[in-house]
Amino acid sequence: MNALIVDMTHGGKLIASEFSKLDDFNVFALDIYNTLSLDEKLSLEKKGIKFVEKSFLDEANDDDFLIIAPVHCNIDSKVDMTHHEAVNFLMKDKINVPVIEVTGVKGKTSTVKMLKEIFKNLNPLILSSLGVEVVENHKSTLLKKDISITPASIIEAWQLANDYKNIGICIFETSLGGTGLADAGILTNIAENYSIASGGKTASQAKAQIFKSSVIACDFDSINQFYSDFYKKTNTFGNSNANVRASNVKFGLDKTCFNVEVNDLKTIDGSILNTSFDVSTFAPAEHHLNNVLGAVCAALILKTSINQIKTGLRNFKGIDGRTSIKNYKGSKIIEEINPGINVTAIKKSVKMIQDLENPVIIFGGKYGVTCEEIDEKSTARFFNSMDSKIQLILVDELGKSIANMIKRKYKYIDFDNAIAEASQMNSKMILLIYRSNFSDLARR
Repeated sequence: MNALIVDMTHGGKLIASEFSKLDDFNVFALDIYNTLSLDEKLSLEKKGIKFVEKSFLDEANDDDFLIIAPVHCNIDSKVDMTHHEAVNFLMKDKINVPVIEVTGVKGKTSTVKMLKEIFKNLNPLILSSLGVEVVENHKSTLLKKDISITPASIIEAWQLANDYKNIGICIFETSLGGTGLADAGILTNIAENYSIASGGKTASQAKAQIFKSSVIACDFDSINQFYSDFYKKTNTFGNSNANVRASNVKFGLDKTCFNVEVNDLKTIDGSILNTSFDVSTFAPAEHHLNNVLGAVCAALILKTSINQIKTGLRNFKGIDGRTSIKNYKGSKIIEEINPGINVTAIKKSVKMIQDLENPVIIFGGKYGVTCEEIDEKSTARFFNSMDSKIQLILVDELGKSIANMIKRKYKYIDFDNAIAEASQMNSKMILLIYRSNFSDLARR
């Protein structure tokens, strides 16, 4: 069969390479964004892969070709298989341990890191936006840093872990849906239903691929708004009517304690679970708590013991450079650093500190760290509506861009001096909201 792999930028290069190893396929490649170097192209051609131009899509759009393209790719031809589905096709007979896939608009990486703590005893292989790592005998080894979370990275993660023979579970963060490899799929939320495929699709449409998992843990509000057709094999979390919910919540900046209530949860073997138990973990605000419930829901789907869940969550202390709390000269700094910062996330983060004494917000970041850009006008309107007691410092490209839309008092300074400046403003609570990959920020 002839296979045309579209988009070498978002994982297609690896998918094409894997298809070229199969005897039944003649592989063609379309570098639709023209990002391949000459050396990369020559390397693929040596594997027998033939490169074509976009006009070739008209020829390939018949029964003789299997067209494989990302869910976010805007082409006129009928797509026979998404990149997610291609990864399933290539890996379903290779990965022989339980798989959890995590997708959603917000909270994916935090949820993965909680699951890492819960399943440490199983020597997990982990793919997240922070890299590929493997845990063996409770020792974590970073196999690759700065990796994308396109579905093809699952193939790379599995290959990188080839020398580790005792992997007991895979935990994969995947953009725009799941591959169908997962025993338990998690959809954290659809906090913002942004456009993809040049406006031809939305994030909620793409992320519906997570429902190809065997059993799903889905944010209650998201399934009711977008995915009501998938209730049969789905467990919900978050809402007071969800299968997994929290009660008696006592929020704290360092530790939040609550009771987990579980009602009629469907497990991987088809049994139904009803139970309750107490949990303490790092979850300083409501949106963090929702991520915890998603991780708990997936763990229960896989029939994980309650003690194992409680211990793992107790050991979770946030993610350095994402959501974490640090001390600086008598002030507490809440870091919310993320390439996917959006207005919804900003509002939820500000809610954590708005009632505290003399809080300061440092806000800014970079462009181009994710496909979707932040809504600057809505962000500025929100800052203009904030209580005047909350002081505002703007930094870097993003801060400079919205400065002319800010109608309240603020300071614009260099990022490297922002925390020291906030401390000098007599603030004991500094909220840093920064749009970036932490690896970039750490190099400053």
